[in-house]
Parts: sequence; C-alpha cells; structure tokens
Amino acid sequence: MYADLTEQLRVREQQGLRRHRLVLESPQATQVTIEGRQYLSFCSNDYLGLANHPALIKSACEGAQRYGVGAGASHLINGHSSAHHQLEDALAHFTAFPKALLFSTGYMANMGTVTALMGRGDEIFADKLNHASLNDAALLSRARLIRFPHLNLSVLEQRLACSKARRKLVVTDAVFSMDGDSVPIKPLVALCETYDALLLLDDAHGFGVSGRQGRGSLFTSETDACHSPNVIYMATLGKSAGVSGAFVAAQAEIIETLIQTARSYVYTTAAPPLLSHTLLTSLKLIEQDEWRREKLIAYIDQLKKGLSAARWRLMPSASPIQPLLIGSTEETVQMSRTLREQGILVPAIRPPTIPQGTARLRISLSAVHQPEDITRLTDALRQLG
Repeated sequence: MYADLTEQLRVREQQGLRRHRLVLESPQATQVTIEGRQYLSFCSNDYLGLANHPALIKSACEGAQRYGVGAGASHLINGHSSAHHQLEDALAHFTAFPKALLFSTGYMANMGTVTALMGRGDEIFADKLNHASLNDAALLSRARLIRFPHLNLSVLEQRLACSKARRKLVVTDAVFSMDGDSVPIKPLVALCETYDALLLLDDAHGFGVSGRQGRGSLFTSETDACHSPNVIYMATLGKSAGVSGAFVAAQAEIIETLIQTARSYVYTTAAPPLLSHTLLTSLKLIEQDEWRREKLIAYIDQLKKGLSAARWRLMPSASPIQPLLIGSTEETVQMSRTLREQGILVPAIRPPTIPQGTARLRISLSAVHQPEDITRLTDALRQLG
C-alpha cells in the first residue's frame, strides 16, 4: 500500500499537481508573513478585510470571557449556546428567511442539507462546475445525480421536465469559486417553482459582497424578491464575514428537518460560542460598511483595465474572484512561483479542481487592498507576459 501511495505522490509531483501548504506567521491580511518574509497576498477569501478587524478581535475576547473556549457538546445535547441562538436569529433576519441554522463549515452545511432532504428515488440536478461539497453531498445522498452544462438553464429545464422523481433538488453555487461568474438567480428560481423543485443556493462567495448591505445574491437589483419557499440558502462565515462556520436559511419546516436529521449537524460538537458572539459584530460591519463593497468594485475595475492588454485574459467575473486564464498547468505553476519570488502571492489553480486545459491564476481582491497593490500586481503580470 505504501509503495502505491508513494508512486501516486510521485506522479502528482511530476504532473505539477502536488499541493504544498504555506504557513502564515501573521494574521490573515493583504500583507502576510511566511518564513520571515512579507508578501503581498491575493490569495484570501477575506473579501471585506474583516478577518483581522479590531472590533472582531475585541468581540472574540469578550465571547471567550463570557462563554469560554469550547462548546463541550453537540447542539442537541447541551452545546447550543445563547450565542448560537442569537446568531441564528440575526442571520435569518439579515437574509429575510423564516429560520436559519448554524453549521461548523460550509462543507458540513451542504453535506447535511442534501443528505437530510434527498435519498433513493429522488433526483438532484447539479451545475457541472459546482463546488466539491455539493457534488460529494449528492453522491452520499444516494439520489440520482443529473448534471447540466455550466449555467445552461435550457438543458436544466429539459431535464427537470423529464423527471418523475418523488423529490427534486437543484444545487448550484451562486458565485462560482474558481470562475467568479454568477448564476442567473431569478430565472433559476422561476424554473424551480414551475417544476416543483427545491433549490439549494450555495452563496459562499456572494454573502457579504453581493446585494443590498451585503445581504447576498438574493438581494441584487435583478433578484430582489426571489425569496421563494423553494429556496434553501447556504452561506459561509469564514470568507466575507471574516470568522468561521456556515449557515442554512430556509422555511421553518426545512430547518426543523435539518435539526432532526442532518448528520453533520446532529453528530458533531457545536462550534465555540465565542465565534457566534464575534459574528454578531461581523454582521453589523457587513451591513454598515458600504465603503468596503465600493472599494471592491473600484479594484475590480482597476485590475481589468491594468490587464486589458496583457497576454492572458481575465475570465468574465464581476466578483472579487478574478481568474487569469493561462491554460497550461506547467506555465501557471511557474508564473505563480515567479510572482512569489517577487513577493506577490497568487495561487495557481489546476486540475482536478478545474477542467484540464483551464489552469489559471486565481486573483482574490480585498476591500483593504490599496490601489498601489493592484498596480504592483498588474505591472508584474504584464512583465511576465
């Protein structure tokens, strides 16, 4: 067995697919320290720059003093703190859903939701570029998995129309994590209502950034009033919210079903209450700090203009995720390595995370970047070209 594993790792290394962890010696920020050297980072999903915010640090300390460090038990034993409960109420109100339920991670939220609601005899319809957690959840549910081409609602409608399943569920990212593009939510919700399908919308990369006051992809001008009873909304709290965890918001019957039967909720120790206490502060900052989203819009525009004449093209994205399509895995890895030598961190994304031939540099922007940071990156990329 060990010989097989060694050979697999050797092949992965040879193909340029072996990943290596960077060990940060500083807080998450646009300037980070690794092995004693400072780098300008375009790696983080901390889109609003809250991960090291003084108000959140203060709240975390207050939460630790009030609730201690660990929850000590699962939610259904006696690990469900008043901090958890307050945050669930606040998230339901913030996203305009009847109820919300906390999970320890987005992966666990998707896994628990899909497997609790779907089973043999049901059908799940999934965008081909969905996050791995949605794909894994669909497979584990034992429902029939039917995939449709990326953002192709015409094909999805054809497949929904042919379905005779007892229960139907459409699962999709709202903002796709490796491409940065967005699903057309309004027609998608209408489609699910027409064919009596539930819709699980994974807004991990939209929550805090998209919509009025950062309330998510359901609150944009094109999608407002899309709070259909068919929609199950999932968002993570370790990206724009700057802390950790995830939540699902939906109708009361859905949430109660998850409390009773979602295995990744029932059979795990609750997250530390101090994190929920901290996230209450985070929600306030997301709501009131419109300047953060305005900065992101400006930096996206600056990046696009700075790379308009570059050898490689940015993929279509209005989100803080700005992928620069290179194509070759080897060239992408080398570009990332060269940028790192210049003190700039931009991750190389390659198969199997994305399809063959679409290797890219995934540029992640933050509201706390500075204009000169964007200029430094675009100048370096143009020189590489």
